[in-house]
Amino acid sequence: MAASLPPSRPRIPGSGLAKGLAVTLRTMTKKSVTAQYPDAQPDLPPRTRGVIGLFEENCTVCMLCARECPDWCIYIDSHKETVPAATPGGRERSRNVLDRFAIDFSLCMYCGICIEVCPFDALFWSPEFEYAETDIRDLTHERDKLREWMWTVPAPPALDPGAEEPKELATARKTADKLAAQQAPPATEPHADEQARAAEQPTRPQGDSKQQTDQPKPDHPRPGDSAPGPLTSGDATPDQPKRDQPKPDQPKPDQPKPGQEGLE
Repeated sequence: MAASLPPSRPRIPGSGLAKGLAVTLRTMTKKSVTAQYPDAQPDLPPRTRGVIGLFEENCTVCMLCARECPDWCIYIDSHKETVPAATPGGRERSRNVLDRFAIDFSLCMYCGICIEVCPFDALFWSPEFEYAETDIRDLTHERDKLREWMWTVPAPPALDPGAEEPKELATARKTADKLAAQQAPPATEPHADEQARAAEQPTRPQGDSKQQTDQPKPDHPRPGDSAPGPLTSGDATPDQPKRDQPKPDQPKPDQPKPGQEGLE
């Protein structure tokens, strides 16, 4: 069953013309915002792709940027030099030395692939765009001119307060702290004397404490002796001597013995 469409509203003749005239009237009453270039320079964002700058010290002539360029507008020439051994008996090494680094901006499509693939941060974007020339051959910038564009590269934006520190800065700070620790004199430990005294003292058994070793041990009964019982009223305490008491079997001196009452 086909769904029924809502009835279309009747179109008023001339409504489209009225809408267009309304937009024109609104814009006519507003102030113009056109920047009067070149008297007023535009405020460009920091990531504007204007021209490419070269930091020559970081370039290792790996040719990665020239191979990945889709327009083949990067020209690099280099030669190899032999570096003597740093230590006696070591092996000599060879390194690449940059002779030419040029970019033809008449062919460049400003894709930024060369900057992204550079593993040593030798290429940077600059927001400068005023490098038009009357001759197309002057748009090929050599290494000296590319180096001058580095002065126009803006500083990187500040990190967020909770962002992680860049790995380059963290590695550099750890290396600096390690070198400072190696150059600093060794600090004397405050408890070195106490540790030396503790090492000279004889060690006690692990189970005995200082209190147990200093106090005399009580006399324990021998295996043949009987265990002392509880004290009674007639027994002598350790502080009081025992009194002389008559034995129950012997009669007292004042009483006659049994069997002698009749004799008297």
